[in-house]
Amino acid sequence: MNYALIGCGRISPNHLAAAQANNLNIVGLCDIDPYAMNDKALKFKLQNVKQYADYKQMLSEQKPDLVSICTESGKHEEIALYCIEQGIHIIIEKPIALSIEGADRIIRASEEYNVKVCACHQNRFNKSVVKIREALEQNRFGKMFYGTAHIRWHRDREYYDRASWRGTWEQDGGALMNQCIHNIDLLRWMMGNEVTEVFAYTDNLNHPYIEAEDLGLALVKFSNGSYGIIEGTTVIYPKNLEETLYLFGDKGTVKAGGHSVNIIEEWRFSDMLDDPEEVKATYHENPPNVYGFGHTPLFADMIEAIKEDREPKVTAEDGKRAVELVLAIYKSAAEGRPVRFPLEKCSTMDFVGRFD
Repeated sequence: MNYALIGCGRISPNHLAAAQANNLNIVGLCDIDPYAMNDKALKFKLQNVKQYADYKQMLSEQKPDLVSICTESGKHEEIALYCIEQGIHIIIEKPIALSIEGADRIIRASEEYNVKVCACHQNRFNKSVVKIREALEQNRFGKMFYGTAHIRWHRDREYYDRASWRGTWEQDGGALMNQCIHNIDLLRWMMGNEVTEVFAYTDNLNHPYIEAEDLGLALVKFSNGSYGIIEGTTVIYPKNLEETLYLFGDKGTVKAGGHSVNIIEEWRFSDMLDDPEEVKATYHENPPNVYGFGHTPLFADMIEAIKEDREPKVTAEDGKRAVELVLAIYKSAAEGRPVRFPLEKCSTMDFVGRFD
């Protein structure tokens, strides 16, 4: 299966490593920065792979079966729609779009052209998360009371200076849309997906050089009667502290922690079907960075989905749900009121000037 990469920035090595681990034939690299392409070509021994500044030219000449879109977030929708219209299956880095309408356009186009779209929420494939999801589907938690997602990370001036699009409403959003959306996705997925309403606060406490938020606090009411708490920030001193997910039911309590929910730290169930210490020892990963090891199994699932003509485990609709929840938090904070679901129209551009 032929594969190409669009966007050779910070996350691209994870995609290239996953492509190689799954024996994809890498046929093209695309970026407007030739240094970024050359760097990845050297690191992954792809010197004979053709490099492009224009993704449309690359797609026309190389005709890949599968493409990763790893550009700045604000370009995801435009590139995704073009790929879909060419009949090319895509893995879109989070967020899949920066508006509800954009996510809907991607979903509609994928259905019209019969193209597979995977939203790159790779933490769903963490060993810890797979184990927790299995317990949830076996109803081991019983009645779910509430869950919490905490993303306590650090981003400094240097991080934002390396790419001018970061922290802008047009191309990125803030901490919740960029850094925290993975855990927000996990919380919504684990708590039944369907949200009734959200109430939130957002602020820019320590990054006056960006347009968007560096802190978000939200209460989420799910339609099944459970609740969620979201705390996401990039103001933690002096480095990333943790990304944790708690789930509380009447028959089970779980905490997944580490830098990116890759360690099970608490495992308590009334059924006592397994040994908590054994579970904690077995479902434990220590990745070198917050991106974890999830890209490789996500790619494997997407390849299988294409071959079997089924939906990938993380769909465009899943990607939309994560974006919808972040945008609802933005809207609630900006308007000072609860926001009801579904959110039919909203974009990061609705919040330009919010922290001026």
